Amino acid sequence: MASDSVRIGNASGFYGDRLSAVHEMLDGGSLDYLTGDYLAELTMLILGRDRLKDPSRGYAKTFLRQMETSLGLAVDKNVKIVVNAGGLNPHGLAVALRELAEKLGVDAQVAFVNGDDLAPRAAELGLGTPITANAYLGGFGIKAALDRGADVVVTGRVTDASLTVGPAASAFGWGYSDLDALAGAVVAGHVIECGTQATGGNYSFFREISMDRPLGFPIAEVAVDGSSIITKHGGTGGAVSVGTVTAQLLYEIQGPRYYNPDVTALMDTIELAQAGADRVAISGVHGEAPPKDLKVSLNHLAGTRNEIDVVITGLDVEEKAALFRNQFEAALPTRPAEMTWELSRLDRADADTQEQASALLRCVARDTDAKAVGRPFSATAVELALASFPGFTLTSPPGNGAPYGVFEPGYVDAGLVEHRVNQPDGVSVLIEPSPLRTEPTGDVSVPDSDVVYDWGPTRRAPIGELVGARSGDKGGSANIGVWTRGDAEFAWLDQTLTVAILKELLPEVADLRVHRYRLPKINALNFVVEGVLGRGVAENVRFDPQAKGLGEWLRSRVVDVPVSLTE
Repeated sequence: MASDSVRIGNASGFYGDRLSAVHEMLDGGSLDYLTGDYLAELTMLILGRDRLKDPSRGYAKTFLRQMETSLGLAVDKNVKIVVNAGGLNPHGLAVALRELAEKLGVDAQVAFVNGDDLAPRAAELGLGTPITANAYLGGFGIKAALDRGADVVVTGRVTDASLTVGPAASAFGWGYSDLDALAGAVVAGHVIECGTQATGGNYSFFREISMDRPLGFPIAEVAVDGSSIITKHGGTGGAVSVGTVTAQLLYEIQGPRYYNPDVTALMDTIELAQAGADRVAISGVHGEAPPKDLKVSLNHLAGTRNEIDVVITGLDVEEKAALFRNQFEAALPTRPAEMTWELSRLDRADADTQEQASALLRCVARDTDAKAVGRPFSATAVELALASFPGFTLTSPPGNGAPYGVFEPGYVDAGLVEHRVNQPDGVSVLIEPSPLRTEPTGDVSVPDSDVVYDWGPTRRAPIGELVGARSGDKGGSANIGVWTRGDAEFAWLDQTLTVAILKELLPEVADLRVHRYRLPKINALNFVVEGVLGRGVAENVRFDPQAKGLGEWLRSRVVDVPVSLTE
């Protein structure tokens, strides 16, 4: 590796990722920095509920377990660790880490970044009264901590990509004016932030990936100009290819402008090239000034939710479902404020097993009054067990229901947020926001292509024969990124997959607002579907509440595919 680049690995894509990954990454080869992403919108709600029960909690406890076996190894190898595992309590995690280091006899300097927690000031900032309110901070607090000699940097809510931006900015002395370099680091950070999704996990063409052993976690070799090579440790499972990197680039994005607190990365300037086995080069990334405001993750407790799942087997499924629904609603002692029904026709005719002959009827109820959706609600279904349709059964006994939350984004001027670094020596440093901040330009959803090609003979086939996809949640919305592995295929995709056609293929989104964006340098389109997830994953009861399978559903839909492209 050239001296003008640093190796930044990532060992966690979410709270609950492979526990052994930190040790594997430290032990598997050379690194300069090791990052870990533990936070998501839903995670902040979970940590918020933890903190309501015990104010000393609110951080990712699994990170402490990982450090028990890996902190000494990291210090011995001079690998700096940067994680957002601090969640809602980075100070508490830093104290616990210092106590652990003392217990282990390891000389590790621990710093923490905070100031993102706006819950105490939410009302005065016009953010209401949420249980959690966390601004997405940038990477310059991490940079300051590393510049001062920290071995471990714990943060609260920073953007996922900032875990990479901070180390790179520290290594190369970047400032806020180094927009292209910062944008390149943001893109590299976005690729590695979700761990093994960059090395073959959740990949449309998974049959081409070596899955005979655990997938290796990704590494970004970031250069002084912000360009990077995405790779992984040798001997690990999975693969790093233009396809796997493209898939992750499309994950949970919106338009071509990827807004971060330090820079706006222009996703339509990215160029990818295979640079060797399990090595993909990212270059050409340009950056613009960051937005004036920081995004704020807001979680509110919305009430209590309960559900019943009724199994319907054999003949007359629709009639049986209607009978039970009428009986159940008539027998309820109190009608909940919200009640939704969904009949999943998973059954098939003349089935060889009872399960394959069965459909599932689900009723989900919500109310601010826990009693209205408590045990009397679910017990009503049980009381009908001998008085309803033939073959009646439930998947679970009656329950009391559980609290649920809703997510919404907020925005606040970055100048009103005290982004602070608390150094190992006790010095607290205020990080000023970028002086280049400006009102965001915004991305305009592009019109459907008006270019018409004659593709010759076609045949009916799943669109996934030619197209890969990656989808995910963005609050109450979802994105579906689709890409091809050749220019001709992309020309066909660009002409074929209009917003209207997407809505035909995915009838569940037909009545929703859909935005279409082009990323032609990586042969990709990105669709953003507004409101498909209601008020976020914690509130949503959709079959796939985080929209992780939305792209694969699209790939399974049948269209007219040019024979010339499939050959």
